[in-house]
Amino acid sequence: MTTLAEFMIIAGADNRPPMLDKTMYDSRKSRMELYTENRENGRMIVNSVKNGPLFLPTVEENGKTRKKKYEELSASEKLQADCDLKATNIILQGLPPDKYTIVNHHKVAKEIWDRVKLLMQGTSLSLQERECKLYEKFDKFTHVKGETLY
Repeated sequence: MTTLAEFMIIAGADNRPPMLDKTMYDSRKSRMELYTENRENGRMIVNSVKNGPLFLPTVEENGKTRKKKYEELSASEKLQADCDLKATNIILQGLPPDKYTIVNHHKVAKEIWDRVKLLMQGTSLSLQERECKLYEKFDKFTHVKGETLY
């Protein structure tokens, strides 16, 4: 008998973003982007992740400048604000618990994604270091007499 989780996987449920995994970050990242683009207003959500959120317009009231409230936004501004929130939710839902606890206090999708990218992928220096270590291991690879390669 299959569990509910297995049934959902077989049925192709897409109500939850793919879980990011450090060992396969690049492939999971592209799956996450495809998942996001497939949502309603997906391009706006992706734009929010890549470029940051909508900056709320300001209004002057009684000689004081303040940000507009959600109710005062135009329809397109409300849509973008909603997409900003969806972007944050999608990213946070796709994180493993250990990474979630590190970034869950951030509210802006771009900030969260930049930190997740750093946590999962590392800096370019650490990538270069890993590549050098792999080349070093490859250079030291030797064949032991009588050993098969498969």
